[in-house]
Amino acid sequence: MISALTAEFVREETHAPAPLDLRKARMSDIPPLLDLINGYASRGIMLPRTELEISEGIRDFSVAVRAGELVGCGALHFYSPAMGEIRSLAVREDAKTHGVGRHLVETLVNEAGEFSLTCVFAFTYVPSFFQKMGFEEVERGALPLKVWKDCLRCPKFQSCDEISVMRVLDPNRWFVGSPKCGYEIAPDEGSEAIQLPLLRKQ
Repeated sequence: MISALTAEFVREETHAPAPLDLRKARMSDIPPLLDLINGYASRGIMLPRTELEISEGIRDFSVAVRAGELVGCGALHFYSPAMGEIRSLAVREDAKTHGVGRHLVETLVNEAGEFSLTCVFAFTYVPSFFQKMGFEEVERGALPLKVWKDCLRCPKFQSCDEISVMRVLDPNRWFVGSPKCGYEIAPDEGSEAIQLPLLRKQ
């Protein structure tokens, strides 16, 4: 779950860098994806990924390319027809402070909307960055249990310091869960109601 999107990567510079191309990842992007993600993994900032894992999940990934080089990545991973996670956010160190992280998140949120997801969530060290993009903090325990499968591999599993954030994309299909368990089927929604987590109280 660990993301490389820390505070230093979301500061904006005033000078204009080279144009940024945002697109879906290709198989040819796997080597630079591995270099970027595992470079942060070696410092305990992200989870390590193998070539097999990246290959299997390549359709989740979008990449940021500048001057022909991959400078950032992010993935949209589906957990249900209603919910997805923005994950594996990473920006190459020499490309930080140029808005790459913001553009990647915008791209992934737009992709989630194209798939008619009701909400997207993320785990982050920089909740203020996501809040500027319409996300709100949520209680970690309210997320579906299957979200935690990657956490078992994380060296910070027993002392996680990331914060969970969520953005509602379709308010017409959103309702607040019960404070007791985080989920509740609204009486007038019928069998098609979507069970979603509580927004975290500030």
